[in-house]
Amino acid sequence: MFRIREKIQTVLNLEMAAVEEMVQIALKTKPYQVSIVPEKRQEITTEGGLDVISQKEPLNKIREQIQSQKIRFSLFVDPDLRQIDASRKVGAESIEINTGLYSALSDAGAVQQELEKIRNAARHATEQGLRVFAGHGLTDENVVAIAGIPEIEELNIGHSLVSRSVYYGMEQAVKNMMRSIQEGIAQRPH
Repeated sequence: MFRIREKIQTVLNLEMAAVEEMVQIALKTKPYQVSIVPEKRQEITTEGGLDVISQKEPLNKIREQIQSQKIRFSLFVDPDLRQIDASRKVGAESIEINTGLYSALSDAGAVQQELEKIRNAARHATEQGLRVFAGHGLTDENVVAIAGIPEIEELNIGHSLVSRSVYYGMEQAVKNMMRSIQEGIAQRPH
């Protein structure tokens, strides 16, 4: 982590669980941003958004420590307006909307329902003064609709790029993803 921080020439977003060990690593590393996710040791990947409502006090304490070092503070949440309101109340500067359920659905009607929840959540978060990011399970195919949501400033995509790089190489996997993202951005209302 420290070597990466020294070598990169862009911003570093440290995605981490809300535990003291990780807070200390963040304070030593001083990334541009910390994104709190609900990871447990047994999980291979995050399975849902953070329950900010039930964790307001500990998240407030972490935010105070993080922001005291001029590190941005973000929370990974489901597209739930109550969780977004709670995120604002604990002083988050941004949220990352969990697109995991959207990405896992195959029924067209259910996909559209979840996409509408994400749109509403992004709009609501922006109205609350939060910056909005999105990610989890996004692929070349399903990212187009998410990238088309005007309030979403940033997409966090990892697994799909690494998986596809096995077949196409990292450079081509990134180009394919960028093409899909640009397609979505082009579809945004003007």
